[in-house]
Amino acid sequence: MKKPFGKLITRYPFLKFLGNKYVLVLIGLAVWLMFLDNYSYFENRTINKELEELEENKAYYIQEIKKDSSSIKQLNNPDQTEKYAREKYYMKRENEDIYIIEFEDNVPDEDTKSL
Repeated sequence: MKKPFGKLITRYPFLKFLGNKYVLVLIGLAVWLMFLDNYSYFENRTINKELEELEENKAYYIQEIKKDSSSIKQLNNPDQTEKYAREKYYMKRENEDIYIIEFEDNVPDEDTKSL
């Protein structure tokens, strides 16, 4: 009985191991796991990249929460609250005049102002 790929194997002897059924099963399994399975290598890489991005976001938001909580602790003090309101929202006390002085460097151009 002749093997179907006998001439090919005699011409290229390094292909002889492909005739082994175990090697064929291993190659088929490797192809299946690399490309076709739901948990394939490429799908796994994509999920790992998304996971890394989400962990970076988590670290950023934890840092922002710490910053905001320290700001909230400072704003519990009435003097700090007043200072923040005066600086940020230009609030004033009764019978008090506030003059806002803006330097040319800090004034935005008329074209860049938003409505």
